[in-house]
Amino acid sequence: MPQEPTLNQRIVLVSRPQGAPTPENFRLERVNLPELADGQVLLKTLYLSLDPYMRGRMSDAPSYAAPVEIDDVMTGGAVSRIEQSRNPKFEVGDLVVGSTGWQSHSISDGRNLMPVPKGLASPSMALGVLGMPGMTAYMGLMDIGQPKTGETLVVAAASGAVGSVVGQVAKLKGLRVIGIAGGADKCRYVVDELGFDACIDHKSAEFADELAQACSEGIDIYFENVGGKVFDAVVPLLNPKARIPLCGLIAGYNAHEAPTGPDRLPALQRTLLTKRVRIQGFIVFDDYGDRQPEFLSAMAPWVRDGKIKFREDVVDGLEQAPEAFIGLLEGRNFGKLVVRVAQD
Repeated sequence: MPQEPTLNQRIVLVSRPQGAPTPENFRLERVNLPELADGQVLLKTLYLSLDPYMRGRMSDAPSYAAPVEIDDVMTGGAVSRIEQSRNPKFEVGDLVVGSTGWQSHSISDGRNLMPVPKGLASPSMALGVLGMPGMTAYMGLMDIGQPKTGETLVVAAASGAVGSVVGQVAKLKGLRVIGIAGGADKCRYVVDELGFDACIDHKSAEFADELAQACSEGIDIYFENVGGKVFDAVVPLLNPKARIPLCGLIAGYNAHEAPTGPDRLPALQRTLLTKRVRIQGFIVFDDYGDRQPEFLSAMAPWVRDGKIKFREDVVDGLEQAPEAFIGLLEGRNFGKLVVRVAQD
């Protein structure tokens, strides 16, 4: 007797945003999923990760990954539970991580699904400190930043999923760590809870001067998540042979025209040349996917022992994903942003 079809709720891209995304760029749909074929599994989404890179996927400009097509499900990583299985590698009840998108259910052939590590306080940690953001922080810092005891590191978006891990790992490696965050509450959290040496509020009218005072001996590593005026304030403070892991540029993700004002490129190029600064962009799974065991072997004990702390910003309900994502690009979230789609 055939099974009842599974009703899937999904959020699709309706139109490409001009500037900042709006709710009108998304649509919530309900569709029936087909029955499983041999080798497939039915996944029920528990937690959906919302991340800044998704803004780039909404545009059709050339990039490192194909854009989301109009009327297709928004892309995104998620923790899911196996509801049905016709694949011998997976059992009903298994928790897995995969790029299954903004939807309540999905069907997979099992490729690119990874088991959620055992013993986590919440499965959602596999989307944050022990997932893509944590791995981004660790590999970018260790491989490109090459931290050395006694150096000064500055990290933008310091209270976020990536920046918070960057700073804490750097402290464990013996560096002086300066965070940059938006607002007094986030800056207090970065210093009082995460243990950074200082945190500068980029909303301050005196931001550039305050950053310079905090970095009196210059900057050896700048972990870039933001761009914009934050990067402008950092460049004059870079020490000779500074390293810049280039992870993200969220300040410009909603821009749809070239910035106005003087051309700052020649001054930047001169700084990079005369100070022999190394700046390297990276895409974590493309560049370091084969080193995930290395990341987990280092990070999991730190998390277990309380040496790396993390904070989640949890939103309930798949239908809330568009508004939560819009808020992410505006800096309204505090910690790793996840949507709880179903109870775990």
